[in-house]
Amino acid sequence: MSEIVKITRVSGTAVAVRGNDIDTDRIIPARYLKEATFARMGEYPFFDERFHASGEKKEHPFNHPRHQSASILLVNKNFGCGSSREHAPQALYRFGIRAIVGESFAAIFAGNCVIIGMPIVTIPQSEIEALQRDVQNHPKIVYTVDLEAKTLRWQDHQIACDIPESHRQALVQGTWDSTAMLVANLDKVRNVANELPYIKGFRN
Repeated sequence: MSEIVKITRVSGTAVAVRGNDIDTDRIIPARYLKEATFARMGEYPFFDERFHASGEKKEHPFNHPRHQSASILLVNKNFGCGSSREHAPQALYRFGIRAIVGESFAAIFAGNCVIIGMPIVTIPQSEIEALQRDVQNHPKIVYTVDLEAKTLRWQDHQIACDIPESHRQALVQGTWDSTAMLVANLDKVRNVANELPYIKGFRN
């Protein structure tokens, strides 16, 4: 059974993907949306930017060995714009990304990230560009996105980050996971269902 999971902070090494207005079609090409489940989505993020038609790897941060264990993604302005495909955050999450730090995000993409428990926070342009430069030279640095303190920390540095309060509360209180919330309140669901004339005898 699902359990309510409260997400208060995410720590890990980082990988930077530069560029403004990176849309969901670049994050995951449309031809991979036909799969019935999200099980293989982790194979596809930035697929056309990572591989030639022959299958040979291109130069891309997601292909670099030093970033293979990265769990925090550093991006620029308006990340996740374009079509509102939930596959985009699913692909990033299943690749191993657990939080995204950027200058700004498309609203629907941000919401789709929250409902799978992946925090997205914003910091100023100058800060994100400095971090993107640093992570190339120092890929082993561990960063912590702290949702309670609304900070991004690494080594002896700390800067403020921002996140919509509704998103922050959903993550830190564990209400981001609607399935877990239903399971945790199953008795209440049954009681309400039993009072509805069109769902008499609801048992599961």
